Amino acid sequence: MALSLRHARVWRLAGPLIVSNVSVAVLGMVDTAVVGHLSDPAYLGAVAVGAVIFDFLYWGTGFLRMGTTGIVAQIHGRGDAEEMRSSLLHAGAVALAIAVLFLLLQAPVARLGVYLIGGSPDVRHFARVYVYWAIWGAPAVLAGLAIMGWLLGMQNAGATLIMAVTTNLTNVALDFLFVFGLDMNVRGVALASVLAQYTGLITGLALVRRELRRHPGKWRRDLLADWQRLGAMLVLNRNIFIRTLCIIFTFAFFTHQGARQGELVLAANAILINFLLLISLGLDGFANAAEAMVGRAIGAGERHAFHDAVLSAGFWSLIVAAAFSLFYVLGGRPLVDLMTNLDSVRAVAYRYLPWIMVQPLVGVWCYLLDGIFIGATRGREMRDTLLVSTFLVFLPAWYGLRFLGNHGLWLAMLLFFAARGLTLGFVSWRIEHAGGFIPRRA
Repeated sequence: MALSLRHARVWRLAGPLIVSNVSVAVLGMVDTAVVGHLSDPAYLGAVAVGAVIFDFLYWGTGFLRMGTTGIVAQIHGRGDAEEMRSSLLHAGAVALAIAVLFLLLQAPVARLGVYLIGGSPDVRHFARVYVYWAIWGAPAVLAGLAIMGWLLGMQNAGATLIMAVTTNLTNVALDFLFVFGLDMNVRGVALASVLAQYTGLITGLALVRRELRRHPGKWRRDLLADWQRLGAMLVLNRNIFIRTLCIIFTFAFFTHQGARQGELVLAANAILINFLLLISLGLDGFANAAEAMVGRAIGAGERHAFHDAVLSAGFWSLIVAAAFSLFYVLGGRPLVDLMTNLDSVRAVAYRYLPWIMVQPLVGVWCYLLDGIFIGATRGREMRDTLLVSTFLVFLPAWYGLRFLGNHGLWLAMLLFFAARGLTLGFVSWRIEHAGGFIPRRA
């Protein structure tokens, strides 16, 4: 494949995904900035605690997006229109079943989450209020994850962009209306999210209908009731779920340890975590593109297309990671000032900002390799490397470095990202030397 065509394919997928993902991070920053300009830092801490709880719930179900993308991309590579339809319904059914479970368990989830993360009495109170309001968006969020995974597997990154931008613009507008216009504080932030999430779901269903028209086929009952295919999806999703739980545990533990150091550290870390999320979602654009391209290449059995996807996505991931680092070096402090007008919180955030400046160049490799392994539907390897990175690197690093306080916490987080990249890199090297992600033809 010509070099220019290779890069064009990556950007055709990654461009919309980067805009889509960054819009999610910007939304989180808007939520933080809205409550960061209220009179009491407890509001900011409460949204931070509530966000960790929903990270646990929604990131924990991220397999609905990731697993669906890998499976559908391989089906797309084979050109099977009937399986495209059955995979959509299988993912949607799993999403709605989990959403119902979340709604039924909302009270114990809120109580347990707030208890484990901690914070002052005011922070805990407002965090519970936030969770009780925001949980009603769960059906829309989880169904939306399945739809976005399916659309990306169909190589339609533009549709995922439309979904995300529609959701996030609605959310931003409602944030200002409910919080500043109607003085609803954290309840307004939560209600804005719920209404925006259902707006995004309706948009996604319309986009799915349009995509299905481009790939005419039948809704075959035997495929819809094929328990073997559904079982394979659940096994893949189980491994990705365990992998994601490790990430959520790491971030929840990070927030808990920050909360133990006081409201100011908790609030400052909440701002910096938004910066980290911006990096993650930006670099995930190329990882998501790699998922779709690698999955399609494996489905079609094209080794050259697989290697083209890895090389081009890796090249641009490194370029964008360097750009992120430069952005935070030059604009990190003004961005902190934009997030909050509380001088005490600003001062603490400035102190730990350098950790955000170096994170993109350390973390870029784990994002890219995640995309490759998801596209290849190799969930077991992802699970095992995350278990190692969490329990044999992050936790020992924190307990060995906690004399450094919040600096030790951020260094442990940086080592966690480094370990993810190194372990996945080692496993991918072993796979290639054992025959490759796509075995060579005799």
